[in-house]
Amino acid sequence: MFYKRFFVILSSFPFFIYTMTEKFLKYIKYEKRYSLNTYIAYKNDLEQFYTFISSTYEISEISAVTHQMIRSWLASLMETGIQARSINRKITTIKSFYKYLLKERVLSTNPTIKIVSPKTPKKLPVYVEEVNMETLLDNKNDFSEEYLQYRNILIIEVFYNTGIRLTELINLKQEDIDFVNLTIKVLGKRNKERIIPITKDLKDKFLLFSKLKENQGIISKDKLSFVFLTNNGKKVYPKLVYRIVNYYLSGITTINKKSPHVLRHTFATHMLNNGADLNAIKEILGHSNLSATQVYTHNTINKLKSIYKQAHPRA
Repeated sequence: MFYKRFFVILSSFPFFIYTMTEKFLKYIKYEKRYSLNTYIAYKNDLEQFYTFISSTYEISEISAVTHQMIRSWLASLMETGIQARSINRKITTIKSFYKYLLKERVLSTNPTIKIVSPKTPKKLPVYVEEVNMETLLDNKNDFSEEYLQYRNILIIEVFYNTGIRLTELINLKQEDIDFVNLTIKVLGKRNKERIIPITKDLKDKFLLFSKLKENQGIISKDKLSFVFLTNNGKKVYPKLVYRIVNYYLSGITTINKKSPHVLRHTFATHMLNNGADLNAIKEILGHSNLSATQVYTHNTINKLKSIYKQAHPRA
């Protein structure tokens, strides 16, 4: 459906540009192994870009697109109130596409070289206070024999105990849990596997959960044995997990954002506050570079204040 719409948008361009766009999207999906969300974002960005270029400028060749035209597109996006972070992602999309065209020798010049990304204000990750998480997870009544209730609170436990991403939790399979070595294997961005340690308590809860599914006849309808299933045997989906997380966090915190990613931030912040090595957290989170993990160090100021008050004679 997308490519039919795309073809209409590209009707003012030579057919091979449509083909190159299709090849580029396949390239980032299968060779670069970008996530599905990133793939969809790139696809939508390119559609918006071609829509603007074809409707604003009367050109018939992609080589005729100048950096002024690209800037004009970005300016039009800014006028609609799109945030700098989103603008920067679209710039990344266009730059990646033009680099691909150069690589394939479709073009000999790159108009995106002169495009400068707008500065984005740094936002500290939002997280839940440690005492609030303890209040939530120490409530043993939530670990009942009712499947959905047990599943929902276990989802919170896994997010907070491992720091995994939403897609990683959804795609977690039974075979990924190593009950002997107390680890789970997750498939992260760009199909990178990593091993994350788990506690004996979480292992026991996984085992009880498996027995609960078996006793209540919850069987995976998919070929793969996913851990978290709906009551009809399908693997859980993003909107469902968002609702679950929002429900539980609403009972313990007043922060505006209550998402699975907030629990990932919470995991990292609490680990740092309790003395974990930054590089170790980087490996657990699956970050490709340390700078992505260092943002959590800003949240440890409360811990530093506490240490300062305890240690300094004049505090």
